[in-house]
Amino acid sequence: MDEQLIWKNEFNIGIKIIDDEHQRLFQIISRLFSLGREETKSRRACQEGIKYFKSHALKHFEDEEKYMELVGYEEIEMHKRLHKGFRENSLPALEKELEREDYSPSSVEHFLAVCAGWLIGHTLTEDAAMTGGKMSKWVDLLPEEELAAMEEVILKLLKSMFQLRANVISRSYDGEKFGKGVYYRLVYSREQDDKKWEILLAFEDNILIHTVGKIMGVKSDKLDIVLLNAVRYTACQFVRRIMNHYPSIYSYDMTEENLLTYEQFHEIFERKKPQVSLLFSTKEGYFSYCVIAPHLLEDGIGIPLDASNAVTEVGKYLKEKEGNAKRKILIVDDSVTIRKGIKNLLSEKYDISEVASGTAAIRSITLDRPDLVLLDYEMPVCDGSHVLEMLRSEEDFADIPVIFLTSRDDAESVKKVLSLKADGYLLKYLKPTEIKKRIDDFFAKR
Repeated sequence: MDEQLIWKNEFNIGIKIIDDEHQRLFQIISRLFSLGREETKSRRACQEGIKYFKSHALKHFEDEEKYMELVGYEEIEMHKRLHKGFRENSLPALEKELEREDYSPSSVEHFLAVCAGWLIGHTLTEDAAMTGGKMSKWVDLLPEEELAAMEEVILKLLKSMFQLRANVISRSYDGEKFGKGVYYRLVYSREQDDKKWEILLAFEDNILIHTVGKIMGVKSDKLDIVLLNAVRYTACQFVRRIMNHYPSIYSYDMTEENLLTYEQFHEIFERKKPQVSLLFSTKEGYFSYCVIAPHLLEDGIGIPLDASNAVTEVGKYLKEKEGNAKRKILIVDDSVTIRKGIKNLLSEKYDISEVASGTAAIRSITLDRPDLVLLDYEMPVCDGSHVLEMLRSEEDFADIPVIFLTSRDDAESVKKVLSLKADGYLLKYLKPTEIKKRIDDFFAKR
């Protein structure tokens, strides 16, 4: 990481005292990234450095909240909730991993990458909303105590129904992709009014195979029609058992169910503000439980399933799910123009995801493994060389192909890029047809 975090103008929210503290936090993270690579100093220095970062971050949260009170910021309670979620959910989970891994370089880098990613995202959205620059994204979440109660119900049911021990990773899951999965929608309503509860479930395939599939004695490592239909009925039972804990919605009946593509699932998060949006981690993979109520989704999102068409539609869904599988490419570049340009160029043939930073790339790769990463060599916060180093240090990610994106073609720059042992490099100023040809050739050779 070259021991620095490049502070971009877009990170500033225009409040000097807060902007200065944000920069200080990033300087601490930058120093810790550097220490993490120096094995002789790593463990003890990182332990002390992480303690310092944590205390400094929590003090900054307190000061930020005091400022909000001083200026009468309307969304202060939601801002406090997000701070509390990071303090009481994300940080403890990351600290447990550090202890479990005895402050190994990979666990330290994971801690720092998550913290840096959270801080960037929080700064660019919630902090920016303080000055009127953006709208707070999570203004419609359930009250905190109700959300905590639902978490507890879900955690207990995961344990009792599926023997899955889970942790809450986020209370503000934003519909991000986390690997090959199944996306399922259930709608509940009642005759006496037009209120509806929409439940959105996302399962990583592995969870379904190793829970419902295991109960059924399935030997395959792939979903089939029988297993997915069993999942449907099990998911309905799971949701009903959650609803049984809430008298206010107990009288609602299921009136519609849909199997969604990921694009349809994510579109909901673009258009709607969920009241519950929880992401859980288990040893088998990720699972999310989201609620949108009492709003109704627009017509045409998936095909409604009923007794007369369930087997046919589930079969079609599985066929399309496998048939539409494309090579997955992750584009990592801080320039939105570059990202959109390459995405438009390649999206017809490839499944394209895009992120704007190195820290976001690590999270994206963790949740949804790509077949190729197109990685900007020069980025702020976490540059391309550091991202590649982290990938190569993790056994699960070491073999993911990485091609650097660079705008420099002088001999010294090319030599530096090649020395990092990526799978190649692309010059950003190449003609679109040449870029596409090189990507096609890369996959053809593999």
